[in-house]
Amino acid sequence: MAGNKTLLMPPSKDPSKSIIENLLELTDLSTIEPNLFTNTRPLWQPPGARGIYGGAVIAQCLAAAYKTVPTNFDVHSLHCYFVLAGDSKFPIIYHVERIRDGRSFATRTVQAKQHGKCIFTTSMSFVRENSGGKNMIQHALPLPDEIKKPSDDYNLDKSTSPSNPFITYHEITDDQQNKNVHEKKVKHWMKAKGVISEAGGHQAHITALAYISDSQFLGTVTVIHDYYKYPNKIDKRSDKISNDAENPVNVCQDMIDIKKKQKTINHHLNWAC
Repeated sequence: MAGNKTLLMPPSKDPSKSIIENLLELTDLSTIEPNLFTNTRPLWQPPGARGIYGGAVIAQCLAAAYKTVPTNFDVHSLHCYFVLAGDSKFPIIYHVERIRDGRSFATRTVQAKQHGKCIFTTSMSFVRENSGGKNMIQHALPLPDEIKKPSDDYNLDKSTSPSNPFITYHEITDDQQNKNVHEKKVKHWMKAKGVISEAGGHQAHITALAYISDSQFLGTVTVIHDYYKYPNKIDKRSDKISNDAENPVNVCQDMIDIKKKQKTINHHLNWAC
């Protein structure tokens, strides 16, 4: 198995599914042990990064847990910890532990392991749909007026590298430009590339969101300090998206190029944490 990126030979990509669904596909290893899964396809390691892109591990842990709960249960709480850098040259084994199975709630912990060591651990809680009844409070913020959504006829599949599983653009609005760095706010518009299949269900949308969630953390720090030009920034005059970086997650490589200012970045990262 040494040097293999997956435990088994990866199958051909399913054309009926989106890029991100194919990327996050898991192989069930229940013939070896119950509640055991592994990545079906190789996982991406950003250029210059120490290990696998963290969003992939978050999303696959969530996907593994979803496979052990009823289909009418949704995740409503997730806490995760990166323990060691994941090695993209080897497969990941996901161990799901069923902590509790109740009528309305289910609790799971998932450990991602390589070489017998835990590289990532997460604890999550699931709730049954509509278990709160008709009086359940729901809340969501509307899309900000100053951030424009691409027009319906815009070909989103051409906005980024063909292999990139999601598209994104980012904006520091005019009222934020002259603020102190700790006061600036960066707004992001992003979605999975292509169309998530009906077969994937709402779980596929949630795991896609988990994948995307880790993509902008370090990059946001570099942007508010004006250390490099943000990729995929929208042009207000033409409503077109420019693409200054092949992959929006390539912030790792950009941060390597600004090592001279690393002390300032570390200071603000420590402040933010």
